[in-house]
Amino acid sequence: MPRLWNATIDEHRRTVHAAILDTAAALIAEHGLAGVTMSQIATQAGIGRATLYKYFPDVEAIVVAWHERQVGEHLAQLTRAAAEAGEPGDRLRTVLLTLAELAGGRHQPAAAGHGPDLAVPLHRAEHLHRARHRLHALLTDVIHAAADAGHVRTDVPAAELATFSLHALGAAADLPATRPARARLVDTTLRALRG
Repeated sequence: MPRLWNATIDEHRRTVHAAILDTAAALIAEHGLAGVTMSQIATQAGIGRATLYKYFPDVEAIVVAWHERQVGEHLAQLTRAAAEAGEPGDRLRTVLLTLAELAGGRHQPAAAGHGPDLAVPLHRAEHLHRARHRLHALLTDVIHAAADAGHVRTDVPAAELATFSLHALGAAADLPATRPARARLVDTTLRALRG
């Protein structure tokens, strides 16, 4: 097959895949996970059921793929934040603020559809384990650089400080959805990191 044809087919597949994920998320937001069927997703996405089944075996698999995409986008956002910040102290604050924003605005398919039936497949998904590892490694590197520059305590290993920071910033999910509240949480976390 010509290269242009392959590129066109690949782009079409990516477009259909994205449409399936977006449609499923919207339907789950409206009806909850238990109220969504493969038939509804196919109809709303504008594809045939047979086509949908070529991409995913069931609704749970679609939700896991949607979540994997969201997690990947969040990791990319954190990586950009770390790369774009200046000196190590600023980089640490920028990454922590970004983490607090992401933790505070957890983007699930829907609050209405995010119950135990949705949480279980998401939290046992392999992509989540890999993402946590990458996130921890990124934050450990940022903290290590800040410690080398004299901005963070050195009596505790950077990896342990990264674990502490991730748990501390997880509290952003329970804060009022305001930037000042998240900034205060980050300031508190930074004070602990500085010793």
